[in-house]
Amino acid sequence: MDWYRSTMDKPKTLHPRYLSQEERIQIADRLRLGDSIRAIARLLGRDPGTVSREVERNRNPESGGYEPYRAQQKAADRLKRPKPRKAAEGTRLWDEIAAGLRRHWSPEQIANRLRLDFPDNGDMHASVETIYQAIYLQARGELKQELKRAMRQGRTARRPQGGQGRKPRFREPMAMISERPPEIEDRAVPGHWEGDLITGSRNKSAIGTLVERTTRFTILLHLPDGHDAEHVQQAIIDKMQHLPKLLRNSLTWDQGAELALHKRIGASLDMAVYFCDPHSPWQRGTNENTNGLLRQYFPKGTDLSVYPEDYLDAVAEELNDRPRKTLGFMKPSEKIIELLDAA
Repeated sequence: MDWYRSTMDKPKTLHPRYLSQEERIQIADRLRLGDSIRAIARLLGRDPGTVSREVERNRNPESGGYEPYRAQQKAADRLKRPKPRKAAEGTRLWDEIAAGLRRHWSPEQIANRLRLDFPDNGDMHASVETIYQAIYLQARGELKQELKRAMRQGRTARRPQGGQGRKPRFREPMAMISERPPEIEDRAVPGHWEGDLITGSRNKSAIGTLVERTTRFTILLHLPDGHDAEHVQQAIIDKMQHLPKLLRNSLTWDQGAELALHKRIGASLDMAVYFCDPHSPWQRGTNENTNGLLRQYFPKGTDLSVYPEDYLDAVAEELNDRPRKTLGFMKPSEKIIELLDAA
């Protein structure tokens, strides 16, 4: 009778979805009286399938009778032996999750990328919730702090810079975003870019950002000597002049003074330059989103001129190696190569 006495070890409280010992005794009593499964289920307020599975799972193989105390102990033992976490520390799955977080991938990106990288290995698949649990429940000490630093702090888009009533500052006429061909809007053709600056402390330093609309491929502009029109123009030309012509179709910017030399840019790169309407950052939504991601690497209020060009290139490479939901969790680097191969 050791199995009966060990029921005293069961958890003191069970979730209401579990059958209680009293319910199991009632099931046994009603079965002896000849009641049907459906009648017992109605009496208990349970689904007939729940009662049916309970009875079949806990019949004595010799007598065929339902044993309520043995059933209760088996249930208690299952609760005392929780299922091991799939993404436990030390597993290959956990190593892949931690590596993704260190590359600043979100749990959703990690989950979907695992399915792409290990399509036939279910042990290497994890839901977003599983990944969050692995981070917050398992990580301890220095590892936990490291992973918390790697996690994104939010998705808030960068606030538009500048004051009210910003006006065009260019002598040369601007081509407005409303003049862009429809193929740019629906992202049907690659080679159309959105650009902007992220600025440092008191707007004294800046990094230029260029994002290709179809692939989300990112290029960062090194501006250590200032972000006036002359320096921005030269940085854009230096970075984009070696791109294939397929990838030099247009550039869309806001009406910042840094692009006053837009005619030179267009002529040098043989590409159209368009401008957003005032106070309309959503017209460069892809670029705004990328600028938000870049704040993980370049916090607001810091001096951006201290970052060398090779570091900017490394950050851009990491962003381009990050799987994107909008690309079916392909990476921008993979998507841009796919488009070039298909051209």
